Amino acid sequence: MKDSKALRHDWTKEELLAIYNKPLLELVYEAATVHRQWHNPEEVQISTLLSVKTGGCPEDCSYCGQAARYHTDIKVQALLPTETVLAHAQKAKDSGSSRFCMAAAWREVRDNRDFDRIIEMVQGVNEMGLEVCCTLGMLTEDQANRLQEAGLYAYNHNLDTSEEFYDEIISTRKFDNRLATINNVRKAGITVCSGGIIGLGEKDADRISMLRTLANMEKHPESVPINALARVAGTPLADLPKVDVWDMVRMIATARIVLPSSMVRLSAGRIEMTEVEQGWCFMAGANSIFTGERQTLLVTPNPGVDEDMQMLKNLGLKPMELKKERLCSTNG
Repeated sequence: MKDSKALRHDWTKEELLAIYNKPLLELVYEAATVHRQWHNPEEVQISTLLSVKTGGCPEDCSYCGQAARYHTDIKVQALLPTETVLAHAQKAKDSGSSRFCMAAAWREVRDNRDFDRIIEMVQGVNEMGLEVCCTLGMLTEDQANRLQEAGLYAYNHNLDTSEEFYDEIISTRKFDNRLATINNVRKAGITVCSGGIIGLGEKDADRISMLRTLANMEKHPESVPINALARVAGTPLADLPKVDVWDMVRMIATARIVLPSSMVRLSAGRIEMTEVEQGWCFMAGANSIFTGERQTLLVTPNPGVDEDMQMLKNLGLKPMELKKERLCSTNG
């Protein structure tokens, strides 16, 4: 039974580390039990993520192929026309997605014609009856209010890693900048999507610290993406080793236990996981994936929608249906 009073916001690092380090089968069993108390274990939300503006970002995130300063094969793409984006959204809906997220490689949102076009995209996707999400970089309170009025359901702004490790990965912004944008999103009445990446060279303590920041927020993020580093040639982290699947399972299970009401999203890195390994992640509490007809997640490889639908069928899972009460209205 769901009980919002059971949600905790006072986790200690020691408590989280003890959970994370439990024997694997015991950890997964506990996470699966929590998952069944809060969610339908047979359902997985299918989400589609589209890069509406690609590359040329002035930030220096060490993992990102869209940073202008790194020599990658990523081609810079200006903001897509609204009609193109809406066509992708309709195709995503027809393929079984209930959530459509639009990503732009910006450091922050600027109040210009491009933002006006984003507003048009949000309105159009919302009118299709999809959960509409954006990830556009840093956001002011006024900009968040405009997005909410347009019908934005969720805003993604990942912490990426722990506050302690943050400066090792990014120097062009601070951890507090992430928290400020999340706060602006909350104040506007938009749901929060925020998680992080493992495999950046961080320690277990950093993974725990990041989860603790999320779990101790005044209101838990409604959505928590857990990403494995997608290594992009030309970036500083390109030669790091592949993330061990059991590290992903541990991270997802721990997130499920301390963030029981949140959607835990099995995000980047799935292309390197077998169907069985992904099944372990679902058992540990993941209940959303990103898919799409382009077989990319932003600029990195990702399974296609047909492959994902077959996997869900093989595992006895089904796509989550869009619930009307989850939609935003343009009236706020």
